[in-house]
Amino acid sequence: MSFKRGKGKNKDEDDYISEHAPPKKTSKKDTSGDDSGEEEDGSIFICEVSKNRRVSVRNWQGKVYVDIREFYVKDGKQMPGKKGISLNMDQWKELRAHVDEIDKALA
Repeated sequence: MSFKRGKGKNKDEDDYISEHAPPKKTSKKDTSGDDSGEEEDGSIFICEVSKNRRVSVRNWQGKVYVDIREFYVKDGKQMPGKKGISLNMDQWKELRAHVDEIDKALA
């Protein structure tokens, strides 16, 4: 008897997803009284871009990521949701290189 890894997925896709997936959910301490911006999991809170969207920098599996993520409140604590993106340093630099073009397109 053999099992498939999932519909339409192969080992290479699983490796890519696991390598580029955001860190597993962990409880965040309330940083309202802490101005250092560092969370329990070692990520550094950068800013809140809207009520439920935050930007942080985190180290995951020895690599640094810029994490832009939606959060939700559970038991009075802000928790990271599934919706978001984690950019590795190459992706972050590429995005930054095109900021002027994005601004022009928005104008």
